[in-house]
Amino acid sequence: MKDRRRQGTVRLNYTKLLALIRTVDSLIIVLSLELAIRLVNQTLDTWYVLNDGHRYCALAGVLLFQFFADYYEVYYAWRGASQDNESVRLGWSWFCAMAAIMALLACFKSGVELSLFVTAAWFCVSFLALILVHELGRGWLAFLRRRGLNSRRVVIAGANDLGARLAGAFAAMPWLGYCFAGYYDDRGFQQGRRLACPERLYGGDFNTLVQRARDGEIDEIFIAMPMRSEQRVAELMNLLSDTTASVYYVPDVFVFNLVRSRLDMVQGIPCITVHGSPFKHQPVDGFLKRAEDVVLSFAILALIAVPMVLIATAVKLDSPGPVLFKQKRYGMSGEPIEVWKFRTMTVQENGATVTQATRNDARITRLGGFLRRYSLDELPQFINVLQGRMSIVGPRPHAVAHNEYYRKQINGYMLRHTIKPGITGLAQINGCRGETDTLDKMERRVVYDLEYISHWQVWLDLKIIFLTIFRVAHDPNAY
Repeated sequence: MKDRRRQGTVRLNYTKLLALIRTVDSLIIVLSLELAIRLVNQTLDTWYVLNDGHRYCALAGVLLFQFFADYYEVYYAWRGASQDNESVRLGWSWFCAMAAIMALLACFKSGVELSLFVTAAWFCVSFLALILVHELGRGWLAFLRRRGLNSRRVVIAGANDLGARLAGAFAAMPWLGYCFAGYYDDRGFQQGRRLACPERLYGGDFNTLVQRARDGEIDEIFIAMPMRSEQRVAELMNLLSDTTASVYYVPDVFVFNLVRSRLDMVQGIPCITVHGSPFKHQPVDGFLKRAEDVVLSFAILALIAVPMVLIATAVKLDSPGPVLFKQKRYGMSGEPIEVWKFRTMTVQENGATVTQATRNDARITRLGGFLRRYSLDELPQFINVLQGRMSIVGPRPHAVAHNEYYRKQINGYMLRHTIKPGITGLAQINGCRGETDTLDKMERRVVYDLEYISHWQVWLDLKIIFLTIFRVAHDPNAY
C-alpha cells in the first residue's frame, strides 16, 4: 500500500486549512487599518485607535474582500495557479473591495472619516501583507513537498499530444507537488507506433496502470485521450473504479477554437463553454467594463468637446455634405448598430457594396485625409460608447457588407461579436489598420481580436488605450 506519510496531512485537512487562510486574511485587513491610522496620525504609542466608524469600515472591508476573493477564485486551490496569477487575483479582490467601500462612503452620509492618506495606506499595507502571507503559505507547502510530504505521484493515461501538453504543465509548475511518473498507453513502442513521449517515460499499457493503481503506487491519474476513444475511456474508468487513485478526465477541447471557455453546471450536468462572451456569466466584469467606458468617455469628451466643434465646422466648410457619417455595422451578438464618424469622403456608402479606402483615394476630401491620418474622424464614437452601442476598447466594427463577406472566408470571424465593438483594440496597436486588400490581413486582425476577448482584463484595456495614444499618430497604414 502507498506511504501515508508521503500523502501528508494537508490534503486530509484542506478545508480546515482553507478556513485558517480566510481567517488570517480577514485579520490582515482589520489590523492593516489599525496600522494605517497609526502611521498617518503618528499615534504609535496608543494601544487601540479604531473608533466605531473605523470598525464598520474594517468589517465592510472583510466582507467585501471575501466576496470578491470568491469571485476571483483566490481560495479555489493553490495547486495549478502560478504565484503571479494568484497575486493578480488577490490584488483585484482587494482593489474591488476598496472601490466598493469608497463608493458606499460617498453615496451614504455615514459620518465615518477616512482620509485619503489613511485609505491609501490601508490599501497598500493590506495588499502587501496579503501577498506576503500567501507567498509564505506557498513557501511552506513547497518546503513540505521537497521533504516528500503533501506530494502526489501522478501519471497520464494517453501518450499523445494532449498528454505531452499536460506533462509540460506539471514540469513548468514544480510547486504543484506533482511527481510525474510517466505515461501509460495501450499503443506500446514495441508495436512500432510513434507515441508523443520518450520511451523512458513509457510505463506500460493500461493493465499495468490499473495494477499499479491497485497496489497504491499511484495517487492521481489524468486520462488524456481523444473524444473518439469514448469506449476505451469508459473501459479504463471502469477498471480504475476498483482502485483508490483519484482519476481526472482531460477532454481534448483544444481541437476547437476556444474563446473565453469555462466550465458551467446545468442541473448537475457539466458543460464546457467553447465560445462565449467574457461578460455573459461574469456580471462583475461586465459592470467594470461598462463603468470604465462611461467614466473614461465622459472624461475624454470633456477634453475634446472644443476640438470636436472645430472639426465639425471645418468638415462643413471643406466640402458639401453632412458633418457626421453614419454607417450600419454589427454590434454585440451581431445586432445592427449605427456608428458615427466625422465625414471624410465625398461619398457615403452604406449598402450591400462598400469599397474600402485605399492610399491616395480620390474620394477622400482634403480635410478627410488629415482626420483619417490621426484618427480624428473616430472621435464621435465616444458618444456611441455613452449610448451603449460600443466600448472604448474592443474589436473594430466593420461595414455590414464586409462582415457578410469575411464571415464566409475566415473561420471564427463572427466570434468577434461576442462583445461590443471598440474604438480601438489589440489589433490596432499591433499595426492592423488601413486597407485589408488581402485575406491574411483580415485574418491577422481576427487573431488579435479573439486573443483580446480570451484574455480581457481592465488593466489590458488601460494598456491598449495608453498605447493607442502614441502608436496611432505614427501609423503608416492609416489613410
